[in-house]
Amino acid sequence: MRWRDSDRSSNIEDRRDQQMASAGVPSALLLRLLPFLLQTKIGRVILLLGGLYFAFQYFTGGLSLEPSNQAGFSQSQSASNTAAQDENAQFVAAILGTTETVWNQLLQGQYVEPKLVLYRNMTSTGCGMGQAQSGPFYCPADGKVYIDLSFLEELKKLGASGDFAFAYVIAHEVGHHVQNLLGTSTKVRQAQQAAGKAQANQLSVALELQADCYAGVWGHYVDRQLNLLEPGDVEEGIAAASAVGDDRLQKMAGRAVQPEAFTHGSSADRVKWFNIGFASGKPASCNTFNGK
Repeated sequence: MRWRDSDRSSNIEDRRDQQMASAGVPSALLLRLLPFLLQTKIGRVILLLGGLYFAFQYFTGGLSLEPSNQAGFSQSQSASNTAAQDENAQFVAAILGTTETVWNQLLQGQYVEPKLVLYRNMTSTGCGMGQAQSGPFYCPADGKVYIDLSFLEELKKLGASGDFAFAYVIAHEVGHHVQNLLGTSTKVRQAQQAAGKAQANQLSVALELQADCYAGVWGHYVDRQLNLLEPGDVEEGIAAASAVGDDRLQKMAGRAVQPEAFTHGSSADRVKWFNIGFASGKPASCNTFNGK
């Protein structure tokens, strides 16, 4: 993709310097344990040793008393890891910028640009605690897209490498934001509450396939109007859509394919709906709920 000269979105919230403390006892827990530790000789010895260790770390520079930006988080972070991901962060900002251009044009007066949160390992969201192992996701409660950049490596392991493959993932999550703005997500959740498990899964699949189709719509305009696509880019997007199909993921996990357990759709269906959106460039073509 020719993304380097495109405008960067300012709607990036970078939390990559906020990490869950990897060592030591959380202060709140330590305060709760303090009365019990003081009651026993061994507890007092533990406190004494802990105090000596604390003092040693502090005066030798191994411990910082600077407050963190978020309770339970530490500011310590490898500078080399940050530098290695800076280009990926710029890429994310550029792709988010293209989604803003496309959807502001398509939903004139209706589009509210989402924030995209970059984080490491886990972070708090309006939908609960978000974890990197879940992959990129959209939270309708706070209207934000959440991405841990380590997903890039996971995507490559799934056989979907290339910048447009990752761009497709971002566009898919923004597609969920579009669904939220249009009220589709709310209607689906309400229908799921009244449905059985099988039908609820079918509705989930339809919602995900529509987000794939919206990603295709975005790709249409990125190609035809913004002229950012290069030979092979569309194939990368198709490979990404295929790589995250429920049937393929079930097979990779060593399980039999169970369509009734699908939540995102088969590889073939995900590719199909991405192509429909890409060919038409019209959100109206993304009616995945009609059973066809």
